[in-house]
Amino acid sequence: MDRAERAAELFLQGYNCAQAVAVAFADLTGLSPELSAKMASSFGGGMGRMREVCGAVSGMLLVTGLLYGYDAPEDAQGKKELYALVQRLAGQFRQQNGSIVCRELLNNPPSDPNPSPRTAEYYRRRPCAAMVYTAAQILDGYIAEHPV
Repeated sequence: MDRAERAAELFLQGYNCAQAVAVAFADLTGLSPELSAKMASSFGGGMGRMREVCGAVSGMLLVTGLLYGYDAPEDAQGKKELYALVQRLAGQFRQQNGSIVCRELLNNPPSDPNPSPRTAEYYRRRPCAAMVYTAAQILDGYIAEHPV
């Protein structure tokens, strides 16, 4: 099973969209699945169900920072390269899905902080498993061309 399939499976097991992507790449980041899930937990539902940036995109970019990010505040070149990469990956997601904004992808307004019950109907109505798959696939493709 590749990471995109794994991410979609994790989402269908109940992880939020950001967690599903982050956990699918735990083997590369060196973080445990538990820490990966905890670190990404705030980004589900477009950042705590505010329906802002899609959690799948946030998870993808969280992993991108762990793998390709910079850690010295004076590293202007590293920052420039990372931001260009972030824009490239987010741009690919936007091109494939029409947006990187959760409320636009789901065609719904911001919601309250109460998570929706994960029922068969929930999974049937939501494109989130596909968004998670796409984000992981985009990142996996980049990693294949730029090994860490």
